[in-house]
Amino acid sequence: MLKLTKKSDYGLIALRHLAGEPARPVASAKEIAEAYRIPVPLLSKVLQRLSKDGFLVSESGATGGYRLARDPRLISTLEVIRSIDGPVLLANCFHEPGGCEQDNTCTVKEPLRKVHEGILRLLANISVWDLATGEIPEIGQQRPIWPIRAAATAALQQGRDVR
Repeated sequence: MLKLTKKSDYGLIALRHLAGEPARPVASAKEIAEAYRIPVPLLSKVLQRLSKDGFLVSESGATGGYRLARDPRLISTLEVIRSIDGPVLLANCFHEPGGCEQDNTCTVKEPLRKVHEGILRLLANISVWDLATGEIPEIGQQRPIWPIRAAATAALQQGRDVR
């Protein structure tokens, strides 16, 4: 079953928190953890990973903490999930050719690949800003998208990795 890990969930929660607080764009790991009842040590590790990968900037000092490094409209949920968990996989056979005994006779591999690509497109089209505003696109909904997400969607449609 395709399921977000706690780490990805917590990372998205933290980014959404920072995007949804324009009056206070900096928050500590402890502050975010207390607001959402998340274990501080685990959230701290996730925030460090997001900082390392360029989603957050860490600010030290008495009023320090974390702030978004990029416009939240330009951070896709797919990027965040891949940063924390690595590739999003519906089935291992999509990334391990010949790794399955049924590889040559499987009748569901290609239909499932289409489902997988649809999930990736949807995640690429949902930004942290969308999470903060609650304006999540419906499946198949046409709407303007930001250039970086348009490029990611185009790459997916051509079968290229977005990361």
